[in-house]
Amino acid sequence: MQINRRRIIAFGAALPVAALAGGLATMSHAQSLAPVYAEGGIAIDGTDPVAYFTEGRPVPGDPAIALDWNGATWRFASVANRDAFAVDPEAYAPQFGGYCAWAVSEGYTASTVPEAWSIVDGKLYLNYSRRIQKRWERDVPGNISRGNVNWPTLLGAS
Repeated sequence: MQINRRRIIAFGAALPVAALAGGLATMSHAQSLAPVYAEGGIAIDGTDPVAYFTEGRPVPGDPAIALDWNGATWRFASVANRDAFAVDPEAYAPQFGGYCAWAVSEGYTASTVPEAWSIVDGKLYLNYSRRIQKRWERDVPGNISRGNVNWPTLLGAS
């Protein structure tokens, strides 16, 4: 009888943990992600996405030179950059909505910093930090491939 009681107690203690884990898995799968990383509604921390291509570095955008696209406000360093983005936003917007490209390749999302970036095949990728960017760089083609597979699922489109 004591063995049965221990089994019952152990089973009873495991139920809330299993229910919680199952609930979290269901909850994270059911929630959809915003299509753009936008802290406070501002895309990619207010950095001008066009400047990565034209100046080869992150440049802070001007709040007075902004454009709303894909559920976020994008800031630009110049009117010319804003206008270029307006004509073809997909050409300049970071992949995976500006979420960390390495994290997306691993199946989750994380914020990014403007300094951890790369342009691969004409597309902008951002990372959580320079340290994470080094992980990203170990297998860029594989990370892009895995990210492309994971991204629709993370958006809740699957």
